[in-house]
Amino acid sequence: MESQNSIIDVGGLRVGQAHDASAMTGVTVILPDEAATCAVDVRGGGPGTRETDTLNDGGLIDKVHAIVLSGGSVYGLAAADGVCAWLGQKRIGYAPGPSPIPVSPIVPSAILFDNANGGDKDWGLEPPFRQLGIQACENAGHSLKLGKQGAGYGATAGIYFGGVGSASERIDRVTVGALIAANPVGSPYMPGTDCPWAWALERDGEFGGKRPPQDYILQAATDTKLAFLKGAGQSTVIGVVATNAALTQKQLKRISIMAQDGIAMAVQPSHTPLDGDTIFALSTGTQKCESPVALAEIGAAASRCVARALMRGVYEAKRD
Repeated sequence: MESQNSIIDVGGLRVGQAHDASAMTGVTVILPDEAATCAVDVRGGGPGTRETDTLNDGGLIDKVHAIVLSGGSVYGLAAADGVCAWLGQKRIGYAPGPSPIPVSPIVPSAILFDNANGGDKDWGLEPPFRQLGIQACENAGHSLKLGKQGAGYGATAGIYFGGVGSASERIDRVTVGALIAANPVGSPYMPGTDCPWAWALERDGEFGGKRPPQDYILQAATDTKLAFLKGAGQSTVIGVVATNAALTQKQLKRISIMAQDGIAMAVQPSHTPLDGDTIFALSTGTQKCESPVALAEIGAAASRCVARALMRGVYEAKRD
């Protein structure tokens, strides 16, 4: 199958997205074909998450039925309610007993803050996120639109448009992919230029082919959100890395930790007190990973994919 340069290349999963244009927000859902082993790393100082404790080492649960990424800050956590209902209706979930006992879909999620982007957030007692979660599930497939889509529909990156981005990389028979909703406080561009921090990782001009000016001297950044967030506020980078390597939850935890480095490769500053940076790691395949060296290679690829996916989300949103 021809590469899409996205998380879809990993195989064994679908992605669905939905948005509300008037509210300027949206939801992205990652649906593995079968319950997938999962771990998570939370690195930002202002995270918003659901069911991440479920994935702690030593607990009952090590597999998930979906991952939800959503705008809307705390209101966006309701998107997972819709996804749970959609999965439960199909009896996809952890089964404590036979029907009519309901199954319990395991649906960890993370949110980003896009509530100050000018959209109509006067939703009263019915925020749109539960329905957006259901709609995203209905839209799930094996193709993926980037930029102003899904959870990245109302996102910003520094003072620029943010968005949903994805990228993939192959190491021998192992494929690694990332899907990122980019809404960081920091800037994805080197100060005073239109060159991405992640320029050295770019493949095939995927985010414009810009390079640093000759004799470039690093200068103070003026294009982050920090100047506008002296008071309360929150941003974040949230996303999923996936691989077709057969990894344990403990191994995936290390992958999720390493993948966070991709944010620092693409955004400065990163992991601030105002960010909620959260990365999930999924294993969907059967390719063996037989040594710590092989695991390290997968983690390094995951970090590169995160950096590239983040910048692709920003680049494609700018083109929308």
